[in-house]
Amino acid sequence: MIPIQTPITGEEKQYNNKMHEALVEFYKAFNQRDFDLMQKNWLNNEEIAMDNPLGGIKRGWEEIKTIYSRIFSGQAKVYVEFYDYTIVAMEGGFVAIGRERGWVETKDEKLDLAIRTSRVYKLIDGEYKQVHHHGSIESPDLLREYQELVK
Repeated sequence: MIPIQTPITGEEKQYNNKMHEALVEFYKAFNQRDFDLMQKNWLNNEEIAMDNPLGGIKRGWEEIKTIYSRIFSGQAKVYVEFYDYTIVAMEGGFVAIGRERGWVETKDEKLDLAIRTSRVYKLIDGEYKQVHHHGSIESPDLLREYQELVK
């Protein structure tokens, strides 16, 4: 399987398929700080989980939404795009495995980001809903700086 290098930014106007559409929706919600669209992208129940550099492990939408609220309402602006990814379709869902690149910026500082990322989606009533996200930053220094900027 050859990884796809064309990034998903959230600005795409056409979709390759419903899986691609779900990923575009996520990055559109994230990069535009659209909380309602983010909530629509996730399955809103207690069975979902997220493990990322800003929030650690969060379980259930009630915990996960606090991380997005903090990011979207904070002083720092965060932008990421998904690239170098593969999509593995399975019965009733798919897994997207790849990398995010982007930046976090405050009025005083800009930091480039490099994040390993996976997302799991489940097909619910004809729509893909995110049920799991894992993100990790390899560099301890980058992780520390990112966490400091997005307090």
